[in-house]
This record gives sequence, structure tokens and C-alpha cells, in this order.
Amino acid sequence: MQKHPVLSAFALLIVSGATFAEQPQTQAKAVFDKYQSLEHSFDPALADLYCDSALIRNTRKYPDGRSRTIEIPAGKYKELIRASLPAARASGDYSTYSKVSYAPDGSNVRITATRYSVLKEYSSPMSLLVGSCGRSNWGVLEEIGQSQP
Repeated sequence: MQKHPVLSAFALLIVSGATFAEQPQTQAKAVFDKYQSLEHSFDPALADLYCDSALIRNTRKYPDGRSRTIEIPAGKYKELIRASLPAARASGDYSTYSKVSYAPDGSNVRITATRYSVLKEYSSPMSLLVGSCGRSNWGVLEEIGQSQP
């Protein structure tokens, strides 16, 4: 049987295109899997997943209906993560994630999920934007979430 070179090249292009299109989502899933694994093991390497230029925004919702939004510089947030992990381990303070979805966002991927605080027993929405940190490794470019006292 003789192969048709144009059809073979076209088929290769389609397969390559599908692989190329899936690559960012695959990388995003790997980042989020590692994020969860490091969090659950209280590993300070969790801080290293954040790009140095990451935007961290948290809205704190209070029982009386008030809310307060803060932005934390990436370097400070990384320090907070490393400093708080021993206390988090001692109290069993970690989160689980459900309703996880991945969506292209330019050359990056937006991950949205519902985060459940095991210690405080509440759920809240969260969003991570993951992509290249300016080097070959992917990391967290943005984390937007909510918390409760």
C-alpha cells in the first residue's frame, strides 16, 4: 500500500497541533498536582512554586458581612508560607480542592477550584494563574482567593 505524503503530513500536523494545544494544560495540571502534594506534606518547597512576580490577592470575609482585600508581594508571601508551615502541620491546617477546572488564558492556564479548609471547615473559591516564570519552569503567576477568620 502506497502512503500519500500530503495526507501523512496533514495527519502529523493535526496530531502535533493537538499535542501542542494540550501541553499548557498538562503543565498546569502538573503544577497544581505538585501544589497540592507540597501543601499536604507541609513542605516549604511550596513557596518555590510561586513566581517572583506573582500577584497574591486575598479577600477576607467576616461574619458581620464586611470584607477586606489585601495584596501581598510575592517575596513576602513566600516568607509567610515557609514561616507558617510548622504551625499548620501541628494543627492539621491544610486544604482540599474540588470542582477543579483548567482554561487557557493567553499563553497561561487559569485554574479555578473550590478550596475547603479542613481545620476551619469552610469552602471558598480560588483561582490560580499558572505559566512560565520567565524561565523554563512553570509556576504560580497569580493566586486570588478568599478566607475567613
